[in-house]
Amino acid sequence: MKIRNQLIMLAMLTVGIALPLSAQQGTVNPAEDYTELPDPKPGDTPETWRAKVKGNHFTWASIDVRYPKHTVPDVRTEKTWSGTGWKGERIHAQALFYADADVKQARLEVSDLRKGKDVIPASALTPGFVRYVMTDELNKDGKSGCGERPDKSQWDSSLVADAIDIIKVRDIAACSVQPVWLKVQIPAETPAGKYKGTLTLTAEGMQPQQLQVQVQVVNRTLPAPRDWKFHLDLWQNPYAVARYYDVPLWSEEHFELMRPIMQMLADAGQKSITTSIMHKPWAGQTEDHFDSMVTRIKKIDGTWRYDYAVFDRWVEFMLGIGIDQQISCYTMIPWALTFDYYDEATNRVQFLNTKPGEKAYAEYWGVFLKDFAKHLREKGWFEKTAISMDERPMEAMREAIKVIKAADPDFKITLAGNYHEEIQADLYYLSIPYGHQFPEDVKAERERRGQISTLYTCCAEAWPNTFTFSEPAEAAWTTIHAIAGGYDGYLRWAVNSWVLDPLHDSRFRTWAAGDTYSIYPGPRSSIRFERLVEGIQDAEKIRILREELEGKGATGKLRKLNECVAKFTPEGISRTQQDPAEMIHELSRLLNTL
Repeated sequence: MKIRNQLIMLAMLTVGIALPLSAQQGTVNPAEDYTELPDPKPGDTPETWRAKVKGNHFTWASIDVRYPKHTVPDVRTEKTWSGTGWKGERIHAQALFYADADVKQARLEVSDLRKGKDVIPASALTPGFVRYVMTDELNKDGKSGCGERPDKSQWDSSLVADAIDIIKVRDIAACSVQPVWLKVQIPAETPAGKYKGTLTLTAEGMQPQQLQVQVQVVNRTLPAPRDWKFHLDLWQNPYAVARYYDVPLWSEEHFELMRPIMQMLADAGQKSITTSIMHKPWAGQTEDHFDSMVTRIKKIDGTWRYDYAVFDRWVEFMLGIGIDQQISCYTMIPWALTFDYYDEATNRVQFLNTKPGEKAYAEYWGVFLKDFAKHLREKGWFEKTAISMDERPMEAMREAIKVIKAADPDFKITLAGNYHEEIQADLYYLSIPYGHQFPEDVKAERERRGQISTLYTCCAEAWPNTFTFSEPAEAAWTTIHAIAGGYDGYLRWAVNSWVLDPLHDSRFRTWAAGDTYSIYPGPRSSIRFERLVEGIQDAEKIRILREELEGKGATGKLRKLNECVAKFTPEGISRTQQDPAEMIHELSRLLNTL
């Protein structure tokens, strides 16, 4: 906790602002309220606020905008929000509260949504205060967010609205904007029709502020997330959770803290479990490096023994949550070609320096993979397990594939990296960077063979992305693009590789802010994460409608749908010059009326 407190102070000093009393006295318990960092871009003065704002204001606003904390919002007062969704879909709205005086003990309340005797219960509605976190910017050339950035003072920093709080009661300062996010999870059994209710903000000494909620339920049903076909692969980091909450790694407390985080992933349709089968597969690029979930022991007689206790416990935990389609094991080709094992002869952890193509590499991995395959078959996991690599050179991949096939020709292999014709047929799962494309005949053949083909984004993409400063619509646009581009899904390398103080400061020593996580401690969702789920739901709706329209021979409606979806490509958006947020709303209207 002391380290995190020091980080808060360091973050404030790097943007040239004074430390509030709360930061000097202690740090935030992730289950409690906390004080946001001071805003380095103060916005409108109190005098401007009081000239423009009289009394309390509560209004609906756009989910496509991150409203500045200290600027009088440029919004028209809207007291009624009308949303539309399928049965089983979750839809979102954003409201703003702002006032010319402090508000104490603000609380959000929702009513049931009613249509005659039919009800969407209040328990299906989740309102949350949106919190502000420190962010930075793209590289100075504006082309990406990759590269070292150790000196935060060299980057243009600001507060942005992103985390959706789990705290139910909090104070709201005068002359500031408090966004409110509303999630409506439409129950799958809800009869179609228009449902009405209210969202209310109450506080000490203030008349309740009420907004109207209307939800039009379409007579279509979205399957449960575990049944979505979209292949979502957001990499998990269990080590970050243990460090942040200061609990023993792999303890019962650790697993209980991870449970709601991983449930959020399962509810987003996550398909893959991220496992590490060696020490520091990515050379410790995150705040919390990955250790090996497999213990390798070289016995005195030179033979090997392997302990899978951690691997098994982690996989069983994730399978129990419902993330059960793929076990991705990283990696045979780490960034630093150094491989760990415990040596009984020296009673020490040793490291072997070797590379793909060398005899020592083949022996180290070959013996392990044969034992690993045997263990996986005993557990009943072999068919869903893959040996996984990312962004590795083709020649190194070729040599690694030889070792894998020699150990067990039935092992599945995955790669997140550039497309290489020479090895693609060996890859059960291949994820290529945004902007790259599979040749049409290759994609069709991969689909025929049951292989998975997805795309990924990382720090390299200036747009679209899910940095904390990215426009909210970009997250949804990206997943819809996956369908428009003919991909099977989407990969992103980190969903909870938290920085030192993720609730206050999303900036990192490398890469643009927010690149390493989209779920906050608590756990708290984010605007980015919720909009990502929105896009995945739209992808599923596109798939369902295409199958139905093709089956009915409804060529006109199918052509209209495909023309709209085709805009969600780099070429499409360049040709139409349409605002990405409006593209999404246009598609949503179509998906809800076809």
